[in-house]
Amino acid sequence: MDRVEHAVEILRHDGTVVYPTDTIYGLGADAFSDEAILKVYEAKRRPLSEPISIAVSCCDMLFGVAKVDEESLEFIGEFLPGPFTVVLPARNSVPPILTGGTGMIGIRLPAHPLAIRIIHLLDSPITSTSANMHGAKDPASPDECHVPCDFLLDAGRLPGTSSTVVDMVNRQILRRGARAEEVDAYFSRTADRR
Repeated sequence: MDRVEHAVEILRHDGTVVYPTDTIYGLGADAFSDEAILKVYEAKRRPLSEPISIAVSCCDMLFGVAKVDEESLEFIGEFLPGPFTVVLPARNSVPPILTGGTGMIGIRLPAHPLAIRIIHLLDSPITSTSANMHGAKDPASPDECHVPCDFLLDAGRLPGTSSTVVDMVNRQILRRGARAEEVDAYFSRTADRR
């Protein structure tokens, strides 16, 4: 069993795993397990009222957890996989705890082979929140990950800039991060369609 398979076994048993993405280290748990999700909130000391994003390994998995209109589909086709979190209306399959009562879910499709392999082997989305205490600095290396977890998948130093969070319903950036200027340019270019 290699280290990715080991991480997946932990996730299958409601454990938590720190894993690399194309931006920072994330804290992963099975996004369909309430028990595992609560462990993520507890580990980060994050208020339950605040949503947690999820990561998927392909567009089919994304369509299973979110309602995607034509405009959003075009954006996804242009920007994912990549350092972006798209916020879309959640499907009923998504545990309400992840949406923070908003009915919306943030979704990442990270451009990192280890993250994609974990999610693909698990065959389920995982939580995609920074592997740090709530409000602390985003972790770019394993020694900056200060949350309790069952396993840490070390991939060395990562870029360290958080993902750009994009509200696809209102077509606006909620958090500026990696390559945010490309999203600005995209929205300017497509504004006349609204």
